[in-house]
Amino acid sequence: MTEGFHMWDYVVFIAYAILILGVGLWVSRDKDGHQKNAEDYFLASKSLPWWAIGTSLIAANISAEQFIGMSGSGFALGLAIASYEWMAALTLIIVGKYFLPIFIEKGLYTIPEFVEKRFSTNLKTILAVFWLALYVFVNLASVLYLGGLAIETIMGVDMIYAIIGLALFAAAYSLYGGLSAVAWTDVIQVVFLVLGGLVTTYLALNTVSGGEGVIEGFSVVMDAAPDKFHMILEETNDNFNNLPGIWVLIGGLWVANIYYWGFNQYIIQRTLAAKSLKESQKGILLAAALKLVIPLIVVVPGIAAYVMVNDPEIMASLGEVGQLNVPSADKADKAYPWLLQFLPTGLKGVAFAALAAAVVSSLASMLNSTSTIFTMDIYKEYFDKNASDKKTVNVGRISAAVALVIAVIVAPLLGGIDQAFQFIQEYTGLVSPGILAVFLLGLFWKKTTNNAAIWGALLSVPIAGLLKWLPKFEAFEFLTPWMHQMGIATLLSILVIMVISYLENKGANDEKGIHFSNDLFKTTPLFNIGAFVIMIILAVLYSIFW
Repeated sequence: MTEGFHMWDYVVFIAYAILILGVGLWVSRDKDGHQKNAEDYFLASKSLPWWAIGTSLIAANISAEQFIGMSGSGFALGLAIASYEWMAALTLIIVGKYFLPIFIEKGLYTIPEFVEKRFSTNLKTILAVFWLALYVFVNLASVLYLGGLAIETIMGVDMIYAIIGLALFAAAYSLYGGLSAVAWTDVIQVVFLVLGGLVTTYLALNTVSGGEGVIEGFSVVMDAAPDKFHMILEETNDNFNNLPGIWVLIGGLWVANIYYWGFNQYIIQRTLAAKSLKESQKGILLAAALKLVIPLIVVVPGIAAYVMVNDPEIMASLGEVGQLNVPSADKADKAYPWLLQFLPTGLKGVAFAALAAAVVSSLASMLNSTSTIFTMDIYKEYFDKNASDKKTVNVGRISAAVALVIAVIVAPLLGGIDQAFQFIQEYTGLVSPGILAVFLLGLFWKKTTNNAAIWGALLSVPIAGLLKWLPKFEAFEFLTPWMHQMGIATLLSILVIMVISYLENKGANDEKGIHFSNDLFKTTPLFNIGAFVIMIILAVLYSIFW
């Protein structure tokens, strides 16, 4: 076991940083005689191939939230947290088949832009402000905090300097190059991300088995901690409130998943930048397939760390290094950084590059989407409708920089939050029910009116807040799991929108209701076969780890 970074670790990490910055700046350059316009900056000139879309979706999604947060949740509650990943695979298929055809047909830059076309500018602005606040104060801040925590734990760098370093790294290429720089560097980031994750998983399982290899290590972990390998938690489980049994499969987690993968700007933006709908759907399918293996590199290491910490013989074999920053029940998020301490020289640099890749790629994606929403939905709407391409791109860069500075200030304030992944999901759940209700009814119920959608979006936040407060009373204890709160808040928001729409239109279709052509949702044989295979694999996984 080696302690700290050695020369070859620094060489590997610096080579990674130079490669990412070099590629990012190379693809960001302006072509001879061509001034970068809004489509170039915000939608990568609508030229992304399927493999770039699929890998970029995963790179944008897998961040410190997963490496640090989901490993921490794996340490605390086990494989059940993998439902976020495995159900996401099914959600991606739904998004690819039923949502993307509508979004791409309408030629969108942003998700709020769809709201304007279907409802009104007022509702678009309300939702745009929702998203900007969420991206800056929850998403960007939490990713910076978790990344800073990892660097502080592994390298001993003070957290504030680690946060600033990550912010500057992401800004160095994403602010200048836009989505094109983000998406093409994401292809490289995913290679580091998967390679580094697999290295850490191998180390953890090999250590648990006493050097007998991964398969033996996995068997030892399952024997040592069988309770950590149930996807459906019993009501007696201490973590039931975070993952409430069968309701994870049929309840509130669908709200989080459909909102995130279907209507989240920094995710859906790369699918809008595809060469064509078919190319976009192939990218979605690739991302869904990758989602099936993500728990292997983000959840299993956390479970292995739990077994290691609770085995005196293994802890003794780890020496002095093993006693540093040891994860515990109330410090679960230290599990992944703790494991990285034990990697041999060189591989530690690879694993750390993977963690940095996860953080930086997500930061870059969030920054680009924050600037896209602010520029296209706020600035051009209220400040300069006729802004030139040059000015639009510059405003995008400035707004991303401002968002990053705010997030850097907020990030250290998140210290002390355990299982940060759960924190992010829970507080995103305050706004996602209303947004999901507006979109689902706006897409698929022609009677939905603008006023009803506005009231549904606005009332969803106090409804979600009320449902969060009610479990204090014994009669409402059944609402304690936040997924229940999120699911019920969505149903109530849908009910509000439907009632107001009916009262306003007396049951008639809204003039802006979407009409579908007969072949809009037709997909290729490749997509259909791939989707079927993924669903079969999911059924097998859940039957094995029920």
